[in-house]
Amino acid sequence: MIRRLALAVAALLLLGWAILHEVQQRWEQPLAIPPGGFVMTVAAGDSLRAVANRLHAQGHMPYPDLLILYGRWSGLDQQIKRGEYLLPQGTTALSLLNLLHSGKVVQYQVTLPEGITLAQALSILRQEDALEKVITDVRDTKIEQLVQPWISAEGLFFPDSYRYERGDSDWELLQRAHSALQSVLAQEWAQRAAELPYETPYEALIMASIIEKETGAPEEREQIAGVFVRRLQQGMRLQTDPTVIYGLGESFDGNLLRTHLKDAGNPYNSYRHRGLPPSPIALPGRAAIHAALHPAPGDAMYFVATGDGRHVFSATLAEHQRAVRKYQLRRKKDYRSSPENN
Repeated sequence: MIRRLALAVAALLLLGWAILHEVQQRWEQPLAIPPGGFVMTVAAGDSLRAVANRLHAQGHMPYPDLLILYGRWSGLDQQIKRGEYLLPQGTTALSLLNLLHSGKVVQYQVTLPEGITLAQALSILRQEDALEKVITDVRDTKIEQLVQPWISAEGLFFPDSYRYERGDSDWELLQRAHSALQSVLAQEWAQRAAELPYETPYEALIMASIIEKETGAPEEREQIAGVFVRRLQQGMRLQTDPTVIYGLGESFDGNLLRTHLKDAGNPYNSYRHRGLPPSPIALPGRAAIHAALHPAPGDAMYFVATGDGRHVFSATLAEHQRAVRKYQLRRKKDYRSSPENN
């Protein structure tokens, strides 16, 4: 009797060991993930059971109940975070659960280049498939409220590279860009040079946007700023093409005409109106903002594009006219008024 009982106990122990061994093997078995990895999305409100069953239906997880039971036992089933996750080959049920708990989701990046307009920035954001679209256009109510008291949102968003997760919105990214611009502008304004013709940081931002559109050559920004600052100080018109072009909007076909330069109805026509235009004309980067607040000293009052993306600076009108005849009236086929990246 005792021998039979001992044999029965031994058999049960052996069976229990076999079951535990099988469960452990199944638990530690890597999921069926392709060589390049597998991107899985956990939507808001998804339970661990829903995630496990979806992976099972897709053929990635052969034993979903083990994940569900362990998640319930450990309490991690209540702590999974929404988002998009990249599962590499070798992922097990446990490493998957830890990943969902960590919230280490797939990150995307979008770049808003210096010198683009807000409308162009919105166009770039619309092309981001992983980014939810909330903003309709530059006159969206959310944008107007964000940039108050300014009547124009142009220039009030910092051009930079921004990381985001699937499910984030263009509105969230724009809020970050606006906050970044305010921070950069405040920092640069606090360290500005003396005796500048700006009453507010916003006026410096307007100047920075003009500098951004006039040149992308780093070594020229302070020189360009110097010319424009001296013109403002002497009551001269800025006479810069980019402001006129901005004021023309979508009607500009790439050909700036004399009639455009004579049009006083364009508030951005710096050939007809003195002082700064009503608003920035682009999204200026930190370097352009710094240049606007640290203009290079000198006596140059004019500059003309040389055709290779840079400029010749002149102190007198006669010198400027000679430079115009040399570089503007004999243009080569590959002539460019600014660097290719601007």
